[in-house]
Amino acid sequence: MKQFVVFFILTLCYSYTLHAQDCMSLAGEWEFRLDSTDVGVNEEWYNHDFTERIILPGTTDNAQKGIPNALQPAIIKPQVLHLTRKHSYIGPAWYKKEVVIPAGWKRKDIHLKLERVIWGTTVWVDNKEVPQKEESLIAPHYFDLTDYLTPGNHTICLRIDNRKKYDISIDDKGHAYTNETQIMWNGVIGELALIAEDKVAISQIDLFPDISGKNVQIKVHIRNNGNVSSCNLSASVNLKNGQSVLNEIKKNNMPLTPGENVVELIYPMRDSFKLWSELTPDLYELAVSLKVKKYHSSKRMTFGMREIKRQGASVLVNGKKMFMRGTLECCIFPLTGHPPMEKAGWEKVMRTAREWGLNHLRFHSWCPPKAAFEVADELGFYLQVELPLWSLSVGKDPATSAFLYGEADRIIAEYGNHPSFCFFSLGNELQPDFEFLKKLLLYVKEKDNRHLYTTTSFTFERGHGGWPEPDDDFFITQWTKHGWVRGQGIFNEESPRFDKDYAEAIKDMPVPLITHEVGQYAVYPNLKEIEKYTGVLDPLNFKGVKLELERKGLLHKAEDYLQASGKLAALLYKEEIERTLKSPGCSGFQLLDLHDFPGQSTALVGLLDAFWDSKNVTEASEFRQFCAPVVPLIRYPKATFTSNELFEASVEIANYGNTNIEDQPVSWALKNSKGIIVSQGKIEEVNMPVGGCAEIGNISCSLSQVKKADEFTLSISLDGTGYMNTWRLWVYPAALEIERENIIITSDISEAEKALKKGEKVLFNPRFETLVGLEGKFVPVFWSPVHFPKQAGTMGILCNPDHKLFAHFPTRMHTDWQWWHLLTESKTLVIDSVYREVEPIIECVDNFANNRRLATLFETNCENGKLIFCSMDLLYNENIPEKKQLLYSILEYMKSADFKPQKETSFGKIKSFIDPIEKEYKRASAISIY
Repeated sequence: MKQFVVFFILTLCYSYTLHAQDCMSLAGEWEFRLDSTDVGVNEEWYNHDFTERIILPGTTDNAQKGIPNALQPAIIKPQVLHLTRKHSYIGPAWYKKEVVIPAGWKRKDIHLKLERVIWGTTVWVDNKEVPQKEESLIAPHYFDLTDYLTPGNHTICLRIDNRKKYDISIDDKGHAYTNETQIMWNGVIGELALIAEDKVAISQIDLFPDISGKNVQIKVHIRNNGNVSSCNLSASVNLKNGQSVLNEIKKNNMPLTPGENVVELIYPMRDSFKLWSELTPDLYELAVSLKVKKYHSSKRMTFGMREIKRQGASVLVNGKKMFMRGTLECCIFPLTGHPPMEKAGWEKVMRTAREWGLNHLRFHSWCPPKAAFEVADELGFYLQVELPLWSLSVGKDPATSAFLYGEADRIIAEYGNHPSFCFFSLGNELQPDFEFLKKLLLYVKEKDNRHLYTTTSFTFERGHGGWPEPDDDFFITQWTKHGWVRGQGIFNEESPRFDKDYAEAIKDMPVPLITHEVGQYAVYPNLKEIEKYTGVLDPLNFKGVKLELERKGLLHKAEDYLQASGKLAALLYKEEIERTLKSPGCSGFQLLDLHDFPGQSTALVGLLDAFWDSKNVTEASEFRQFCAPVVPLIRYPKATFTSNELFEASVEIANYGNTNIEDQPVSWALKNSKGIIVSQGKIEEVNMPVGGCAEIGNISCSLSQVKKADEFTLSISLDGTGYMNTWRLWVYPAALEIERENIIITSDISEAEKALKKGEKVLFNPRFETLVGLEGKFVPVFWSPVHFPKQAGTMGILCNPDHKLFAHFPTRMHTDWQWWHLLTESKTLVIDSVYREVEPIIECVDNFANNRRLATLFETNCENGKLIFCSMDLLYNENIPEKKQLLYSILEYMKSADFKPQKETSFGKIKSFIDPIEKEYKRASAISIY
């Protein structure tokens, strides 16, 4: 019988083959005691009966140990800050277990392995403290117990202390030690085992694939405690899918000295060896065997022939230019409060990410366990790992600095051979000591050349962040010294243009640039998600929102709020991604986030929830249209057109697939809202190499056939492939006559009052600057309304597209690009005080922290007349076709028999929306939230 385990500071996804008696699993029931007063280091306390029991692997949270939560659901701090631990414990805890050491272990080295612990571990054997202490947050804790364990009965006792040891993050937000996402659990969540090895054994193997040299450099670390002077080594490689051994090499009489040795082998690969990448994640299995006298040691591991490097501003994988389509992973696992230690949990994450078109994950301020690397190796994911660091005090504390150097060593040693381990950042948004960071970066680069390195994943430190640091291999940023490289600073400030990119901001960039934390578009909470929280965390934030909606009589709106805000977020993510693909010199993006971030004041910015399940605001197949290895793109100047214009666009293809595009026909079609093709064409024999985005042709079509306002869909497809993309645009009749008939259109409050008293129909459209309300915004809440309270806080419009008011203004139930001018030149009215007296036709979704009733257009009876109140500017910029079209549609509705408001209010209530004090109107900037 054989059993596979992972041993002492291993460096990649491999299996260590041992006879069954040489590995003793310690999983199961342990005796247990909490030690909240930290007195359990004396002999009397240690020998006291541990009356409680706990299962390891596991945590105190899993076992419901610690202080039970007493908080109630509410949208207040601390409940709204993050998910709430049902049982919380911070401090030392003791775990004790009886073991029987086999007689066959008498002359072996014995090590204890504890995979993934927070934060410090001390071990006692038979009431004797082992001097060694471990404190890694990212690697297993290993203890040499050779001098403590002899054949027979023994007691092993663990003291695990999850109190904070070092200042590694601002307000404990870094994801290796936090309650924001992963919680500050106490326990051991991975493998627990005693492992016995011969006195001469392979302890570690480092692999360095050489693509151009067609070989693999193998560094075999040998622990020689057996007083031998030489050994025999052999190595063989075969494809992991079970194909035959390629060849075997042998090295006999390799000299050894006492203690640790490193022996180097060069393994030649066949000329036809397979490369590892996103699209071809082919893996090999290496077997290394050591024999000397009575000692025998062997290890098996999987690896990939992968080379990643930079060439100017491009990332090359095996010599091909690649584009990173990424999202963050911030240790968000709400059932357990800790990362999965088995492959199944990571398969859920990465298969879902791949379904949505991604090829890249950034582990923000933490490093995942080996199971994540194993799955990424198999699926072809490019991973970015980081030190457990998100700090504004970098370099200030020598002990913390030493800890970080140690963690860097452990990351490289434990995970460095994985082909999926491609990028290494020292941490998130680091400040202030860039001299310390420079030294640390050079240290890890010198230690291991298999990855690309960067000093920090963006920074707000003055004098930094706008351009790469001198030793960076790649650069992560939200802006450069030339301008923004994400939509946060653009989409609400500039009118919609789809012919733009970030080329100016990236100009002269010396290294590959990946855009930082793109998106952060908040989506209203999915209250149906509450029932999923069956584990250690209680969604008091979600429950608080539900209670407030019930109290305000708005619970029936929750699904509409989710859909309207989610669909707005989806279209913004589309434009974010397409701009980066179009941008020369851009090497990728990292979304924040494809899935929700339930911490940092409840930042629900995902199209998926925290469980990696879809919210059903869009489909994965739609997302893959613009997020895939090959993406058709177009450039066109605006979202809305009139029928006397030509629609003209240039067509591009971003090709980061596996092969060149050769003689490929590309078709386009323009369809109206009924799906009828109104124009189409084909671009023949398109040729394009792998590794970039280029123009392949142009589209030009007349819109003169449009007689009534309509929404159109343009599609571009590569014939015979699954690659296609679509865009919406709106066309309005050019010859549009505004006929008022007996309707009073005014922006003057006095005129409106007089007309209503006379029993007139009134369209009241005051200058939006004079209104009492929230700043009109096209984009939704950034990140979280609690975390960033200095923002308008709205989340897009909500309307019924079938309402007769929209008979001549095609719209969906949510914000789309044709609403940009209307919303950015508006105020959002808070109608809580009059909601029983007016009927909102265009509502706005409020953020979950306020849940106010908001509107930009409502109807009501007032005085003796009928009123529509519109807080979007319709009258002062008639060159904007959508404004004129909406005005026309409103007036046609008011002329019709359908305009018969059912509610009534006083003019005093209407007047309350007008600010009596004239004020200078100033629009908030994108960075004002900070």
